[in-house]
Amino acid sequence: MRFAALLAAIALILPAPALTQAVPDSRAEISLSFAPVVRDAVPGVVSIYARRVVETRANPFFDDPLFGQLFGDFGRTVPRVQNALGSGVIVSSDGIVVSNYHVVGGASDIRVVLGDRREFSADLILSDAESDLAVLRLRGAEGLPALTLADSDQLQVGDLVLAIGNPFGVGQTVSSGIVSALARSGIAVGSGRGYFIQTDAAINPGNSGGALVDLAGRLVGINTAILTRTGGSHGIGFAIPANLVAQVVAQARDGNARFIRPWAGMSGQAVDAGLADAFGLSLPQGVVITDLHPLSPLAEAGLQSGDVVLSIDGEPVNSPPEMMFRLSARGIGGEARLEYLRGERRDEAAIALIAPPEQPARERLQVRASALRGLVAENINPAVIAEFNLPPGAAGVIVTEAEDIAWRAGLRVGDILLAINRQPVRTTAELERALRDAGRNWEVEILRDGRRNWLRFRL
Repeated sequence: MRFAALLAAIALILPAPALTQAVPDSRAEISLSFAPVVRDAVPGVVSIYARRVVETRANPFFDDPLFGQLFGDFGRTVPRVQNALGSGVIVSSDGIVVSNYHVVGGASDIRVVLGDRREFSADLILSDAESDLAVLRLRGAEGLPALTLADSDQLQVGDLVLAIGNPFGVGQTVSSGIVSALARSGIAVGSGRGYFIQTDAAINPGNSGGALVDLAGRLVGINTAILTRTGGSHGIGFAIPANLVAQVVAQARDGNARFIRPWAGMSGQAVDAGLADAFGLSLPQGVVITDLHPLSPLAEAGLQSGDVVLSIDGEPVNSPPEMMFRLSARGIGGEARLEYLRGERRDEAAIALIAPPEQPARERLQVRASALRGLVAENINPAVIAEFNLPPGAAGVIVTEAEDIAWRAGLRVGDILLAINRQPVRTTAELERALRDAGRNWEVEILRDGRRNWLRFRL
């Protein structure tokens, strides 16, 4: 009892411990709200209505090399109108708007509606299916409210974010959430794969191309996709980081119709637990180089197959898409510093951020009168490798167009021609000579999706 009384007396004498957080002392502090952020950010987000005409094949056998010849041109294609609804973000007061490629790509008519109900016609000035980004210019627009782009590399998991867009066409809508994860690079969007910010802020159909903003009202990403089994939001949405958006917009302003990425000239794979043990790494990290093109800037800087790239300008890279994102977000020109591991030694190298070179020249060949009439082919060089997403070691001649006899013979865009009637084809000049044969029986050896195929036909 005496001990308890003593403790009580000491408690009365000693001062109370200081509170770690201040107690709200006003109604404004008690009633926390996103309203000020929304009020500033919403005017910079627009609704987009796009229309495109697509050609659909009415004859299900037309693509078949055998049955297609029986049907000829009967029922070749039927035009059909597709309408797309999405969102966009104004990034410049003179009418530059960023959206998703899958919303406006290939559209013949694009209409943009602002939050204040003004409407503008828009022109598509740059499109990039791989990143799923597109840049529009609004006709006759000036003095528009624009969002400021944030440095998306400063985002952290747990940061509060808001998603703004036009889901299901109901009108402009705001949803809140947090950054759930960073560096998501295994998600397919449209025709390519990218590097995404993951958020649990509700994203639904129609939100595509809309804004993901931080609590300062700055654009941190372009909403682009969700993982769902029902078509609605399940709390797993993805946004394209603002740092990549900035480079795409910069190239659009420079007059580029497509986004040109810095060329690495390499293929690689993520380091898993097994590889980490083999390389003597305490944790799985980095990208191991499996193949290098002779003209690669990495090769020029002294890197070799088997080296493990650990970071670019201090930012870690743990997958090939993440590595490509880090380079793309820095744009063409200048240099980037790579940290890499070779054996047990860590080193650094400066690599040039260059566009894929056009060496050798493409020497485009259009076949107008021969057994492969309708064929257009080009020599493979680094620019072609990047354009068609070929392995770094790809060489020879690639099919860039296939119509008429070439189509009916079975050739498709992206096929690599290896030989014509057993004659090797390494350049378009050799292809032209091989096609001078006047025989009726033809054999074309091609490489398609990494596998050799032989097309045989008779004229």
